[in-house]
Amino acid sequence: MGKLYTIGELLIDFTPTEHDSLPTEVELFAKNAGGAPANVAAACAKLGQEAALLTQVGQDAFGDFLVNIVKQAGVDTNYIMQTNEGETSLAFVSLMKDGNREFLFYRRHAADLLYSKEQLPANLLTAKDILHFCSVNLVESPMKEAHIALIEQAHQAESLVSFDPNVRLPLWQDDKACRQTILEFIPKAHIVKLSEQELLFLTAIEDEEQAVQTLFQGKVQILIITRGAEGASLYARKLHVKVPADMVHTIDTTGAGDAFIGAVISIFLNQQITVGKLIDFCEQYAVPLLKFANHYAGASTEKHGAIASYLTKHELAFDYNTFF
Repeated sequence: MGKLYTIGELLIDFTPTEHDSLPTEVELFAKNAGGAPANVAAACAKLGQEAALLTQVGQDAFGDFLVNIVKQAGVDTNYIMQTNEGETSLAFVSLMKDGNREFLFYRRHAADLLYSKEQLPANLLTAKDILHFCSVNLVESPMKEAHIALIEQAHQAESLVSFDPNVRLPLWQDDKACRQTILEFIPKAHIVKLSEQELLFLTAIEDEEQAVQTLFQGKVQILIITRGAEGASLYARKLHVKVPADMVHTIDTTGAGDAFIGAVISIFLNQQITVGKLIDFCEQYAVPLLKFANHYAGASTEKHGAIASYLTKHELAFDYNTFF
């Protein structure tokens, strides 16, 4: 059986105890584990698959807390480093009435950005494994170089590579730098997941199908476009499937996109999908794949936080093995 390896940020999400308030107006914040790669690993682990996170946090109380939380979620923490050279990243989140969010980041001396390619384990990946990454840690840093090295290792091992940009513009020097970097990394992935807003940001094309086709470059085999309460679409070069989302009572959308792609990856691991099998599997099972991911992501929005809101395999209302 293969394993998921994610690389990138592991941070503290401070989420407000009240809704519809800007960060300047919030009086109390609750501490939660966050960071998209960590969330994806946790979702996958909670769904019964093996998952590990490669990152670095500070040698501080926040770092200790984060390592403990992801470990409790079932994530392999052997590749999480701690350092005194930088501090654990923090993100303050404000929630609107519709569950959407605004972010305020504190990461000028971020420990995760100091993680270097020299810290990567050699020969870690195999053809049975999946590598997942996002764009937050693709700013110019040692961590960006670590991403490049690990992606190259994945290509050499013929591992599936998954990319969810998870755009956070306040972390970038400007919009152009963010867009150019993401477009440089998309061709390195076999699976690309974007929100409809991110698709427009990257392509500046209003028509979704036309925009998607411009991104089928390099190794890209499938693109998944999520649209929140409206569901999601899966595209291959000769395939387009759209599935509506479940009706849910949304409280907090933090980590919902990560839950979605974590659910997708859990299916690929469960079904032992490799690079050569990806297209055939999606052509046959795109509808149940999206139904399951929509269900899992939707359920996560009915609770606060990200990792804490993810269902375990035993908490699912159904056995997803019956779909595939």
